[in-house]
Formats: sequence, C-alpha cells, structure tokens
Amino acid sequence: MTMASAYSPIDPNHIGHNNLDLDIASDDAPGHGEGGPASKQIIVSYGFWIFLLSDIVMFSAFFAAFQVLAGYSGEAAPSYDLNDVAIETGCLLISSFLCGVAALCASKRWLVRTELFLLLTGILGAIFLALEVREFIGLIANHQGPTDGAYYSGFFALVGCHGLHVTVGLLWLGTMMAQLITKGFRQDILRRLACFSLFWHALDIVWVAIFSLVYLMRFAP
Repeated sequence: MTMASAYSPIDPNHIGHNNLDLDIASDDAPGHGEGGPASKQIIVSYGFWIFLLSDIVMFSAFFAAFQVLAGYSGEAAPSYDLNDVAIETGCLLISSFLCGVAALCASKRWLVRTELFLLLTGILGAIFLALEVREFIGLIANHQGPTDGAYYSGFFALVGCHGLHVTVGLLWLGTMMAQLITKGFRQDILRRLACFSLFWHALDIVWVAIFSLVYLMRFAP
C-alpha cells in the first residue's frame, strides 16, 4: 500500500502527514476529547491512595523491625490481657463497618444518619484508644516500657504508631462532623469524607495484622 492510499481515506490532501497517528492517539487518550479531564473526586482519591500506600510501607518497616527484635532479644513478651485486645479489635472492626454505613448515608444526603454513624464510629474509636492507653500504662508499670528492652521498644513503636494514627483519625472525624453540620454536603466535604473512610479502613486492616502477628503470636505454641 502506498503512502497516498494510506492517508487518502481520512486525509486525501495529506495535510496531517506524519502527525495523523498522533492526532488520532491524542483523541483516544484519557482526559481528552468528549470525556474531558478526570474529575476532582478521582484525582483526590488517587492522590490519597498514594498516601495510604506510603503509610503501608512505613508500617511494613515497623513490622519487620519488630519481628527481628522479637526473634533476637531475650526479653519476655509483654504481659497484656488478650481479652482486652479482643475488645479493642471488636471496637475497631465495628467502627469500620459504621464508617462505611456513614459514607452510604452521605451519598444519600441524609445528614442526621450520617452524623449518627460518624458519632458511633468516633465513640468506638475512642474506646479502642482508651483501652490501648490503659494497656501501655500497665506495661510501663510492670517495667515493660519502651526503655526496658529492644523487644518492648519494637512493640511500643509499632502499636503506638497505629494508636497515633487512630488519634489523628478521631481529630479528623470530629472536624469533619462539625463541617457537615455547618456547611452541609458540599463537594469538598464529601471528598474529605471519602478520604477519611479509606484512612479508617486502612487502619482497620493494619490492626488486624498487628493483632495476628504481635498479640496472637505470643500465645502460639
């Protein structure tokens, strides 16, 4: 096939020349043509996913450090109560479910229900945090604090980092509830609510890993 016949069905005068393929490709590229650029909701969610992945990388480093310290240190495992840890886990799992329900209510623009489920999410998160603080105080009183050995340093660093994330999440949640009351379901607030839901669910996943690899491993034969 000659060059003229290749261009003749679309560009009989060969005005486009070698840029024809680039023009066609640019029309089909995402963000161009009839569809337009991606919405701000997609852009914000994509950026927040990158943040969450970086956070997961950080937690992975803490997990690796803890496993190394737990394997080579001579200290005994912290004397925590597994029943309290189970209650903590239940509170966080239920709060994650309620957070999802709140997001569904927000999509329906049900303000009272959204605020109610966000409030319940925050209450359960606060209970989780209070139990964790009580556990830390008990460990420090038993001379199993972060300065009493490498094992305890790794334990407090990993679990404490997760607790710090929960604290930030609760502050974020309270601010967002106030914004919903005063400003309603604006698009920017809905985007923040979607990001908070991703953040809270990610904390739930990290805690399941902590519960399995840190707490339950102590009772493994």
